[in-house]
Amino acid sequence: MSFIQVRDVWQAYGGRSIIERVTLDVSEGEFVSIVGASGCGKSTFLRLLLADERPVRGTITVDGGDVAVEPGRERGVVFQRYSVFPHLTVRENIVAAEGFNTASGWLFGAAKRTSRERADAILARIGLNHVAEQYPASLSGGMQQRLAIGQALTAKPRVLLLDEPFGALDPGTRVQMHDFLTELRAETKMTVFMVSHDLEEAFKLGDRVLVFDKPRWDPQDPGLYGATITYEFDARDGGMPYQHILDRYPSLKPQAEPAPERLLEPA
Repeated sequence: MSFIQVRDVWQAYGGRSIIERVTLDVSEGEFVSIVGASGCGKSTFLRLLLADERPVRGTITVDGGDVAVEPGRERGVVFQRYSVFPHLTVRENIVAAEGFNTASGWLFGAAKRTSRERADAILARIGLNHVAEQYPASLSGGMQQRLAIGQALTAKPRVLLLDEPFGALDPGTRVQMHDFLTELRAETKMTVFMVSHDLEEAFKLGDRVLVFDKPRWDPQDPGLYGATITYEFDARDGGMPYQHILDRYPSLKPQAEPAPERLLEPA
């Protein structure tokens, strides 16, 4: 049985369909990249995977468990903007994240001391142990994003959800974060879903690349139908080369001008 099973998932807001007919099987340890035009439901799908939302139809299960009704420790999330606490030091950010898993939300005494030791181990793992006493504002963008990932890893999630995690970084820092995430994934064996607007990044990091788009399109009412998975590509070694995908589907090529409303022409 697949580690993550998505079965005929639909989601709508205010009676308007956002995603529809999404079915997917993912093995444990896979890295799944998700691409598509703005507004085609990519972030909505991540929120459904996180169990931050419930679909109007269909089910999502992890490792054969029950359908989740709220986010839990087994699923971590990192957004594009650094979700760190600016008034806490780097170490305190990690300790605070662990405190969220307690009934009171706080750690005291021996538990706090032990948590600080675990925080230092995580900071060493993500390369931030030398700035443990500094505040996030003093860190570079890449270091802040490492800290956000460190927070997500505190709960030892089995599934890591990344929503445009590197979109706000400069190109050099972005490459460094790609290397960091690749190393982290090899070490933890986590299952990863990443939404990206950068097709090259999606193919570089992912084992599989999913394209979300609207196969049904009403020119009189563009919002009538929701998006679904219209294409899936194998991005692993020996899979379909990135350049071949661009040659085969020209509409996936990066645009020099602002991106159009839709990534692919309607089927």
